[in-house]
Amino acid sequence: MLDVTTTFGPGLARTRHRLRDYPLALDAALALAVLVAMTVGSFADPHGPHGPTFGTRTPDALSLALMVLGAVALIFRRRRPMAVLAATGAVSLVELITGEPRAPVAMCAVVALYTVASRTDRPTTWRVGLLTMTGLTGAAMLAGPLPWYAQENLGIFAWTGMAAAAGDAVRSRRAFIDAIRERAERAERTREEEARRRVAEERLRIARDLHDVVAHHIALVNVQAGVAAHVMDKRPDQAKEALAHVREASRSALNELRATVGLLRQSGDPEAPTEPAPGLAVLDALVDTFRHAGLPVEVARSEDGPLPAAVDLAAYRVIQEALTNVQKHAGAGAKAEVSVVRVGSCVEVTVLDNGNGNGNGDRTGTGTDARPPEDGGGHGLMGMRERATALGGSCSAGPRYGGGFRVQAILPVKARTGSGEEQ
Repeated sequence: MLDVTTTFGPGLARTRHRLRDYPLALDAALALAVLVAMTVGSFADPHGPHGPTFGTRTPDALSLALMVLGAVALIFRRRRPMAVLAATGAVSLVELITGEPRAPVAMCAVVALYTVASRTDRPTTWRVGLLTMTGLTGAAMLAGPLPWYAQENLGIFAWTGMAAAAGDAVRSRRAFIDAIRERAERAERTREEEARRRVAEERLRIARDLHDVVAHHIALVNVQAGVAAHVMDKRPDQAKEALAHVREASRSALNELRATVGLLRQSGDPEAPTEPAPGLAVLDALVDTFRHAGLPVEVARSEDGPLPAAVDLAAYRVIQEALTNVQKHAGAGAKAEVSVVRVGSCVEVTVLDNGNGNGNGDRTGTGTDARPPEDGGGHGLMGMRERATALGGSCSAGPRYGGGFRVQAILPVKARTGSGEEQ
């Protein structure tokens, strides 16, 4: 079977687009078609013995002139719809009053009324439509040569009413389609903005992980390398042990970096590592790395069951960053205490130390002790606060009374997701 849509669809589409590019030519063709229809209709007698007959009557010169004027006015129906309706209505009134036999000049007024209804609002359509219907029908009934009850007079009322209704329906359909298109475009923009926001959040999360991993392991490597350099000549065995810790810390850093960067791989890239994200389950291994680096750490834990993945990772990263700061800035002889306690619907993570703060820099990472830690902060403390805030919690850091430093994070067990919901 011949598929009309497939066969003639492209040609019809091209023709439609070409006509849209030249609306004046389309209106001229429509005006010509209306003129032909009015002319043919003017030669037809609707009161024949066996129905309408053609060739039994001839319109006069005035009717032909009025038909031509009405058709010419329709060429400008899109540019000036109200003016065209007024012009076609005027020539129709002249024909309805003087025409004998009457020619269908009112057809051009019907087309003009349809144009007005399809391009204006509904109240305007009602007002203009009722005025046109009443004026043309009243003139035909009261001042025309035919009896007021003639079917031609009733036909004028019916055709003008249908033209107004059809134009209003077309306008409503266009408005509906435009609203759907605008809603779809707005939804598309919203999806794109949401996608960009999620990408930005994911980049920030990965940046935090990279900072935590690199800062922690590089600090350990720096400390162990310093120990190895200090005892290389006098105590080579201890230097070898320190270098072994350097090697282990660097290997752990590479593994975590590989796992983090593996999240950025595309589907066609080599398979990324499948190790789970670190959490409090490997807290002992984390603490052991600091103990091997010479930092005594005591751990106290009180948890009721597993934590959500996001909270578990945030708690682990807070402890990792805090202990890294102790290792870097607390000075010689410092000790650290780590506590993870479940209090109601939150988990409190606290890291304390008794350092004197005379290391290579202050706790804020700004490189000056004159600035209070709570008023500023380097990327480490800032990252901890951002992690806690993203989950709906809080993180505070500052000096302890009597010396030392304190970092405390309060994380809700039901952490908020990026969309503001709880999980």
